[in-house]
Amino acid sequence: MGDAPELENQPVPVSIAPIKKKKYTKKSVRLAKDEGEPGSSREQEEEAEPEVITRSLSPSELRDMRKDFSRHPGEHIITWLLRCWDNGASSLELEGREAKQLGSLSREGGIDKAVGKGTQALSLWRRLLSSVRERYPFKEDVICHPGKWTTMERGIQYLRELAVQEMVYYDLDNVQLPTDPDEVQCAQPMWRKFVQSAPSSYANALAVMDWKDEEGPTVDELAGRQYEESLTSSLSWFRLGQS
Repeated sequence: MGDAPELENQPVPVSIAPIKKKKYTKKSVRLAKDEGEPGSSREQEEEAEPEVITRSLSPSELRDMRKDFSRHPGEHIITWLLRCWDNGASSLELEGREAKQLGSLSREGGIDKAVGKGTQALSLWRRLLSSVRERYPFKEDVICHPGKWTTMERGIQYLRELAVQEMVYYDLDNVQLPTDPDEVQCAQPMWRKFVQSAPSSYANALAVMDWKDEEGPTVDELAGRQYEESLTSSLSWFRLGQS
């Protein structure tokens, strides 16, 4: 009986659904026979499923998780969502009752309540996207940093935020749609928003960029292209200064 108060003060592990460790993903090669050609074989690459590890989280780990995925005061919702993606929200799967243990992540009751809905295990990333959409059913209600950006790094950040805004209103059950903001295709309306937010030093070059098809390249492809053009422009100015 004398040990009862001490036991009550001990931290209680929190049960969390399986966590997918992407770093364990690997490819294996196997031989498969070609149909219609007896005795022949060909190599096939198989991508192994991510290893699923189940473990319990201590209260201190839960606090760290809240720190990683909590919205900062005054932070735009889309900026917060992108930061959650970059912090690994897609690799953490939670059931509804487990998601509730994270507490208030968004600082908005409507979103936080929706995050804990449902009993099936879903990634925190999917829970966050669907919860924001439930709270804001119209895309115009979610502001995506309307100000001007001044550096290419910040511009690419804004382009990724525009991609996240598109993803909020995706059909999340459609497996053909990307779950990674960098794999979102940049349609022309999205590109126009990006160009309009650019400073004059970039706007002219961005406005005349060729568009080969209606969908356009992915955010990742555009980011790489912008870095190359930014570097080329910087080198040109450097050479002019040296001449």
